[in-house]
Amino acid sequence: MQNAFENKVFAFNRAASHNYFLFDRYEAGIALRGTEVKSIREGRANLKESYAQVKNNEVWLLNCHISPYSHGNQQNHDPLRARKLLLHKNEIRRLIGKTVERGFTLVPLQLYLKKGKIKCEFALAKGKHTHDKRETLRRKESDREARAAMRRRGKN
Repeated sequence: MQNAFENKVFAFNRAASHNYFLFDRYEAGIALRGTEVKSIREGRANLKESYAQVKNNEVWLLNCHISPYSHGNQQNHDPLRARKLLLHKNEIRRLIGKTVERGFTLVPLQLYLKKGKIKCEFALAKGKHTHDKRETLRRKESDREARAAMRRRGKN
């Protein structure tokens, strides 16, 4: 019997694909406290303005807001504290090379549960300019119109 939470997405960064060109994706564990895990399972995490950064050969998730646990006490966590992402050394070295040399940033995409552990999926990303965002929206709209036309044509 599978757990009801298994493979459930608790937080999703919708703005990431709108604001960035996404390249390589990575999966990492997160060093969390107990009340943070409980709060995430309640669905009280927000990745909207968060990002990851490499400091001292470690990857840190910054500006990720995890609300205090509703049934917590004075031992509750700080909502915006920096959280360590757990990756292998060779993955961290690869990320250091790409973020420093090529100007990529690390953008978290989602928080989800996998085999009982909370995981963070993040991607190497480059920022989009305004004209890139408009072009992406135009392309999506034309694809949507083409699919609708094909559906209408198929019904006749």
